[in-house]
Amino acid sequence: MWHFISEQISECIQQDFICDDIREVKAGDSHKAYKISDGKQRFFVKTNEKIRLTNFEAEAQGLEHLSNTQLFQVPKVICTGWVSDHSFLVLEHIAMTQGNEQTWFHFGQALAELHKTHTQQMYGWQEDNFIGLTPQANLWQKKWSVFFAEQRIGFMLQLLSEKGHVLANIDSVVESIKSLLTGHNPTPSMLHGDLWQGNTGFHNNQPVMYDPAFYFGDRETDLAMTELFGRFPESFYQGYADIWPLEVDYEYRKPIYQLYHVLNHALLFGGHYIDSAKITLKNLDT
Repeated sequence: MWHFISEQISECIQQDFICDDIREVKAGDSHKAYKISDGKQRFFVKTNEKIRLTNFEAEAQGLEHLSNTQLFQVPKVICTGWVSDHSFLVLEHIAMTQGNEQTWFHFGQALAELHKTHTQQMYGWQEDNFIGLTPQANLWQKKWSVFFAEQRIGFMLQLLSEKGHVLANIDSVVESIKSLLTGHNPTPSMLHGDLWQGNTGFHNNQPVMYDPAFYFGDRETDLAMTELFGRFPESFYQGYADIWPLEVDYEYRKPIYQLYHVLNHALLFGGHYIDSAKITLKNLDT
């Protein structure tokens, strides 16, 4: 496998690369990850089952869209492909450090600028992709309330139902979400889509982001995610507000947006995430 991947890298960078140092690194639950080197150049490689190639291809497209904004350091996509029973994604290796108050402030500013990148009139994306290993529906929709209710919450509840976890009446929940978001017509912002600290870092004091679940939607969904699994440092939110302050009603919508990620974790991991989702779903009608 590594000989083939080395050949693909060589072809893409137009110079010889033969990896002689392969080190597995800690990654998420969805794939294996490695840092490979020939003594001169290093790359970051993700591998998975062959059927997961579409996941890597979608991730590569999201990374390229984020990179084109030039607001963040984003790992350059070298190549994707498959060999034997494995799919792979090869990325530029970026050595990252933790942030400080100033760099997190800059991260918040950069995210606000990303969200102001307004190139679409509707919500969604040109194709469906993934959030982690979970399919993510992105059919273009003119109304945000309809998009989020149907393609985020309703779609995730359907996936859970197919796994035997019937958490609520899907049609009723979808209608409740539509009602709660009616009248909210946000700018279709370019979104990371899965923005928690595990998908961020810093390199030479510049913000880095990776592992996107890219689409165009309400900027508040990115901010809601930053508060779900360990809130970002306060200077991040100060930096964001410096460029584009949030609306007061954000706090009202935040638990609705966080529900999408809780449902995804319920699908992937079960356990207390299912209980947490049930509580939020019950509160929709109160």
